[in-house]
Amino acid sequence: MFKTILKASTLKATAAALALSATGPLAASAATDLQWWHAMTGANNEVVNQLAKEFNESQSEYTITPVFKGTYPETLNAGIAAFRSKQPPAIIQVFDAGSGVMMGAEGAIMPAADVLQKGGFTFDKSQYLAGIAAYYSKPDGTMLSFPYNSSSPILYYNKDIFAKAGLDAEAPPKTWPEVFEAAKKIKASGAASCGFTSTWLTWIQTENLAAWNNVAYGTNENGLGGSDVKLEFNAPLFVEHFQAIADLAKDGTFRYGGRTSEAKQLFMSGECAILTESSGGLGDIVKSGVKYGIGQLPYYEGHGPQNTIPGGASLWVFGGKSDAEYAGIAQFFNFLSQTKTQARLHQVSGYMPVTNAAYEETKKSGFYDKNPGRETPILQMMGKAPTENSKGVRLVNLPQVRDIMNEEFESMLAGKQDAKAALDKAVERGNAAIAEAIGN
Repeated sequence: MFKTILKASTLKATAAALALSATGPLAASAATDLQWWHAMTGANNEVVNQLAKEFNESQSEYTITPVFKGTYPETLNAGIAAFRSKQPPAIIQVFDAGSGVMMGAEGAIMPAADVLQKGGFTFDKSQYLAGIAAYYSKPDGTMLSFPYNSSSPILYYNKDIFAKAGLDAEAPPKTWPEVFEAAKKIKASGAASCGFTSTWLTWIQTENLAAWNNVAYGTNENGLGGSDVKLEFNAPLFVEHFQAIADLAKDGTFRYGGRTSEAKQLFMSGECAILTESSGGLGDIVKSGVKYGIGQLPYYEGHGPQNTIPGGASLWVFGGKSDAEYAGIAQFFNFLSQTKTQARLHQVSGYMPVTNAAYEETKKSGFYDKNPGRETPILQMMGKAPTENSKGVRLVNLPQVRDIMNEEFESMLAGKQDAKAALDKAVERGNAAIAEAIGN
């Protein structure tokens, strides 16, 4: 499967990832050094280094060595290349879009549940937040990866700019039409040069737009029910949504930042007043000093809100390691699962606590009362039982499909095509790529 994905993938980072794996550090030594390849930057990179330091100081048998490998797509490609060259790390952080790639790589990975059990720990799936555990598990319930940094997309807004534009700084817009109107007012008032921006047009504005509004992204339960998926994100609601964004982009009311998290900089600099972004982006926003507020992800009346789907990433363990290495990895995962660790990770980073105990501990501490909006991403994901449209998206080549979508979105935002043409082309090209990847 890894070979197929590498052949089919059009990710621009592939060449760079291959070079990184060819010249980078070798696989972890026998029983002590355990390399953890990751994609965290800024405040979240500091958290990674601090967790590794604390684990290393807690015992003397194993050393977790964090290694930054670039963006999420670059890290995934680095892992694929390392596996093919038989030099994989012990642990690799893979973003949600890469889950289908990893799940299809039978023999390449060791399920996290098995790693914990091999290490002598009792694996109890019920201790993890249900929506998160289900996303990273096989249909039989076996958890394949450890959900390290799960997130949900939320709305951030600049309170000072809202007040300057005559908007209520304590009332974030709840629906997409309200967002678009607020953005226009901000731009027209001169309070900011840009009203609205968004990171991850694929994850937030397409995959989560579908789940949150309970409309299909694709057939076969968006891929969770089978790999033979026909994409459906060119339905009327998607066309309406993206045409509204394209229209706002014509005069700069909407500003495009980039394919992943780049648009966060436009918000932190004060250029854009409204940002839809991962809850995991909170650490950098706090450090920026912007007087921000948090609102739930906007929706369309008559459709949502339903439930959001996990973003962020999980930790995957490569197969072929020694029993001693697996014992060390199990200890590390057990360390990450501890209530104190999970509660602190959640409160510092903005990512969701992956265990029920950490969530309950945070509630009891009064953290959410003191920090309004910080419970929003959890409530969005857990508020309603998922439907066939809102369990998640799982394609064997989702990173490739996202790249196709981004190409068409960028052409649309450049004024070269309207939203319907962009979405129709993305669906047609995406379906062809899926068929090739699964061998149809």
